[in-house]
Amino acid sequence: MKWVLHVDLDQFIAAVEIARRPELRGKPVVVGGTGDPAERAVVATASYEAREFGVHSGMPLRIAAKRCPDAVFLPSDPPAYLEVSEHVMTTLREFPVVVEVLGWDEAFVGATVDDPEALAGNLRAAVMRDTGLSCAVGIGDNKLRAKLATGFGKPGGIFRLTQDNWWDVMAARPTDALWGIGGKTTKKLAELGVHTVLDLAGADVDVLAARFGPKTGPWLRLLGGGISDAEVSATPYVARSRSRETTFQRDLADPVEMAAEVSALAKRVAQDVLEEGRPAARVAVKVRFVPFMTHTHSVTLPEPTSDPAELDRAAQEVLAMFELTRAVRLLGVRAEFPREDQDPS
Repeated sequence: MKWVLHVDLDQFIAAVEIARRPELRGKPVVVGGTGDPAERAVVATASYEAREFGVHSGMPLRIAAKRCPDAVFLPSDPPAYLEVSEHVMTTLREFPVVVEVLGWDEAFVGATVDDPEALAGNLRAAVMRDTGLSCAVGIGDNKLRAKLATGFGKPGGIFRLTQDNWWDVMAARPTDALWGIGGKTTKKLAELGVHTVLDLAGADVDVLAARFGPKTGPWLRLLGGGISDAEVSATPYVARSRSRETTFQRDLADPVEMAAEVSALAKRVAQDVLEEGRPAARVAVKVRFVPFMTHTHSVTLPEPTSDPAELDRAAQEVLAMFELTRAVRLLGVRAEFPREDQDPS
């Protein structure tokens, strides 16, 4: 029988750092920024010991330090994480399976086997043997169920979620328990009286389409039933966008200074786009106002381009959409590639 397995490395970034510094094992570890909690930056990841204090990804380092004053703070080291990730994916490809990389710390694995639990155990053992890292493996009859199953298996376990036990496991859970549904969609669903996965599976598709659109509405109902794609592809991951952002240690209050920073970011993004070898079709700007309110606007370019001047012009156009009446602590610029260039998964 064909199965989809989802391999998810436990506390990946923290685990890589702890592997490099074994003396930190068992201690609360927080990774982010330059590793200085006095500076403005956010948590990239936190060890399970730190999470017990309420520290989580995306949280400002200063707040993390208040919640867990005894934590060890370390700077983020993306090249090291990429190297370890590639090692993990190479290990997975040594099995007679199809590996679809989702990111540094996770991948779908497609396999035709009689005993998926045995395969999951072998995958876990191989990753541990080759890298010293622990991973959880979710087993499903499609990608959605495999992805969700991993959450029930963490840390370091194996869980199977299929049509057979979907309703027993998921029916009473809130809609944001589903992969692909975030806080805003959950709130909109609640306004329609849809609170649980079972509610969503039985919702009127016309009502959903009217609220979320003719494509998204029906798709949400499919999620409620646990229905999704089951095809695992080994097609190399293709970036959907390239972005750069800066968190300022001093709030910016001058719009002229903000425009200069956006221009500098746009030039860095333009270089990334050139190196990618694909033109950008859309440009977005992210602004985080004091104290911590983040907003994003974007524009579609007249035609896809890699021209730095055109990307800078577009970024300035988007910046003008914001009411820059409050001080700013973060600015970001993102260039998005044409949809036909994206990984169809």
